[in-house]
Amino acid sequence: MAKTKFDFSGYATKADLKCSDGRIIRKDAFKHNDGQIVPLVWQHIHDSVSNVLGHALLENRADGVYAYCAFNDTEAGKTAKALVQHGDIHALSIHANKLQQQGQNVLHGEIREVSLVLAGANPGAFIDNLQIQHGDGTCTNDETEAIIFADQEISLTDIEHDDTKVDPVKETKVDPVKETKVDPVKVDPAKETAVQHAATDKTVQEVFDSMNEEQKTVFYAMVSQAIADNAAASTATHSDTGDDITKDDKTINHSNKGGNSTMKRNIFDKQTEDKDSLKHAEEMAAIFADVKRYGSLKDSAISHGVTNIDYLFPDAQTIDGTPQFIKRDTGWVAKVMSSVHHTPFSRIKSILADITADDARAKGYIKGKEKIDEVFSLLKRTTSPTTIYKKQKLDRDDVIDITDFDVVAWIKTEMRMMLDEEIARALLIGDGRLNASDDKINEQCLRPIWTDADLYSVKVSFNVAVAATEDDMARSFIKSTIKARKNYKGSGDPTLYMTEDMLTNCLLLEDTTGRMIYDSVAKLATTLRVKEIITVPVMENKTRTVGADTMTLHGIVVNLDDYNVGADKGGAVNMFDDFDIDFNAQKYLIETRASGALTKPYAALVIESKPGAVG
Repeated sequence: MAKTKFDFSGYATKADLKCSDGRIIRKDAFKHNDGQIVPLVWQHIHDSVSNVLGHALLENRADGVYAYCAFNDTEAGKTAKALVQHGDIHALSIHANKLQQQGQNVLHGEIREVSLVLAGANPGAFIDNLQIQHGDGTCTNDETEAIIFADQEISLTDIEHDDTKVDPVKETKVDPVKETKVDPVKVDPAKETAVQHAATDKTVQEVFDSMNEEQKTVFYAMVSQAIADNAAASTATHSDTGDDITKDDKTINHSNKGGNSTMKRNIFDKQTEDKDSLKHAEEMAAIFADVKRYGSLKDSAISHGVTNIDYLFPDAQTIDGTPQFIKRDTGWVAKVMSSVHHTPFSRIKSILADITADDARAKGYIKGKEKIDEVFSLLKRTTSPTTIYKKQKLDRDDVIDITDFDVVAWIKTEMRMMLDEEIARALLIGDGRLNASDDKINEQCLRPIWTDADLYSVKVSFNVAVAATEDDMARSFIKSTIKARKNYKGSGDPTLYMTEDMLTNCLLLEDTTGRMIYDSVAKLATTLRVKEIITVPVMENKTRTVGADTMTLHGIVVNLDDYNVGADKGGAVNMFDDFDIDFNAQKYLIETRASGALTKPYAALVIESKPGAVG
């Protein structure tokens, strides 16, 4: 390949410079590769033909191996060319095998390919000459677009090993006369020793989150570097005069000119008791292999001697930004609060005239007889307001220190949500507290529909036998509700507020052929002659005592437009903030002063059950 026809050039490796893995490639180590053409690939990845980007012409120089590189016309080649021209990639690396090594000094080897890498292991390997391809296909050395130098501080090395290719205990055949040619992990079909240098400048978080094979290897290499830095002894003792390499409990002595220095450790046996061990990429490959077995990177790394590996993991983050409330289903609350009738005054007076008695009926006249005056009674009920509130307190230091979200807004949301639920519960069934409790909401001011006077809430009950099934109860409930509908005198179409258990039992009813009678809630609502059905969790298992009977609540049929909630000006829902200087406390209060009651007679039907024979 003529040197004038290349896209860029640079040192593939520099001589006599210490690489990040400790190796020193000596002068003329690859002299025999001078003039050879080898593939140009990406990041030393050989598992796909698409990773071949072009080829490189090697030139041995006194200070290293220089490469003249040309990209091919594939999509990968075009993309890589654009990245190099733009200056995004500026590092080169080599993949070599058949190494002859004396200690850390590499004296001989075969370069198999040159790679573009994010950062090279050899600090001198970088692109220093970039050519612009003309339309006529020629290049000239004097048309240089940029000179890109490597980052000299990069020291992370990614040595390409493959633990899955061969048993790490097995090594290549050793000739005791020549230099040692061993490969701790990867052995090609010719029993050659291979090593490649590459690195990445990605962060641990980026590599770990990406989770592709290349990035996993980089991540493990980073952890390996941390191990080496903190180990009691991180390097093995190499001798320029000779090595003892233990294999299968045998010692092979390699000497140079009579040297007798030895390496007392089997670098191929990971189970050795020798603490003075070499931590390198093969260790990371083992960790990677164990991830599948352990199911956890943390457990795998610890098994290989890494402690506190979780320091490298990202901090846990909340999904929604603010803590979630563990609460009851409150979907019904909004429907109740939006359905009631509101007035701008809190003292409610209802005046009723009972004209249902016979004395109130119109009468026929007989000539000569005295006409009798109509007689009917007037009824009056007055409901006064009561105060309902919720109070909360936070230390001001906590308010300042909580920076992930607005804790004050979060607290106020909770306060309003719970206040609305309490008001909705109180007007339907009461707050459930004992009459002697100081916190009880006055039922003479916010009158519960469930226990209201019979003039306003018609009580409908059905008997439940001791041996009654859920189907029996559901059928009795439906029958009683339909038959009592004639007693409803409220406005328009009412809504049925009921328990989830009773709704479920009704929907599970089957006919004699096993088919569901009510295949939807809407169909059941039509049968019960109500506009819609709303389940209310706080109605579950509610009972009251009437004489000697214990009545269990199952449903309330009412149009809440007949229930009036009144509040004077200033008595509507208000939020107050206050600061206690003495205790450094930020205090919050939400309250309302209101009244509530049904204003129409027979405006609600209360469906209950009581023990006894089925009726």
